Amino acid sequence: MKVTVGGSLKLAFQPWVEGLEHIPADGPAVLASNHLSFSDSFFLPAVLDRKVTFIAKAEYFNTPGVKGRLTAAFFKGVGQLPVDRSGARGAGEAAIKSGIEVLERGELFGIYPEGTRSPDGRLYRGKPGGLARVALATGAPVIPVAMIDTEKIQPPGKVIPKLMRPGIRIGKPLDFSRYQGMEHDRFVLRAVTDEVMYEIMKLSGQEYVDVYATAMKRQLAEAAKAEKEAGKAAKAALAQAEKERAEKEQSAKEKAAGQDGAAEQGTEP
Repeated sequence: MKVTVGGSLKLAFQPWVEGLEHIPADGPAVLASNHLSFSDSFFLPAVLDRKVTFIAKAEYFNTPGVKGRLTAAFFKGVGQLPVDRSGARGAGEAAIKSGIEVLERGELFGIYPEGTRSPDGRLYRGKPGGLARVALATGAPVIPVAMIDTEKIQPPGKVIPKLMRPGIRIGKPLDFSRYQGMEHDRFVLRAVTDEVMYEIMKLSGQEYVDVYATAMKRQLAEAAKAEKEAGKAAKAALAQAEKERAEKEQSAKEKAAGQDGAAEQGTEP
């Protein structure tokens, strides 16, 4: 996959990279990145010599049929781990367990603290679960990563990607050994997550929004639904008004025709 997928991505898009020297040659590390596009999980591993393991929804791995098997083989090849998302808590615990196992093998574990892709290119509040707990449970350093312009390559709804140069900016490793053994303290988890998000913000230059991206997506979906319903209501009101206008015009014509008929009868000899 490094040669085929990674080589093809680098050849076609020629991503620029800063801070490669911050990636250790060996040993465990957590790569905490902003999340702008589906392609983030491909561009980042493509520019690194080492394998990076991310987590992915289990549906990518257990879909039946030939297409399902090919999809599963592809995601395994690019270093994705399946996580069953049935139940929010169960999915979170499965992700944490998978991350700890990867780091205990001395490998690189990639994670998106926002929990989902940014809906509008801004940086959203990090979730204080997976990232901090994995880092504190293993003692692995956290390396902040900023993906830049990847959302412009293939925006939602676009099938053909745009050929342009995305960027990857890698920051200095963050050491949280001072919190060792405190991975169940919610205040510590929040402090660790916020510190990482601040570093990502400095690297990416994104505007920071102190709400969760999932909450913003819900708000946007509700707003879009309300706008759609308002549009339907306005269209229906316009159609009703047009119908009433047509009925009035027809009634006026019929009345006028009746008056003309009466006038003609009154002038007959």
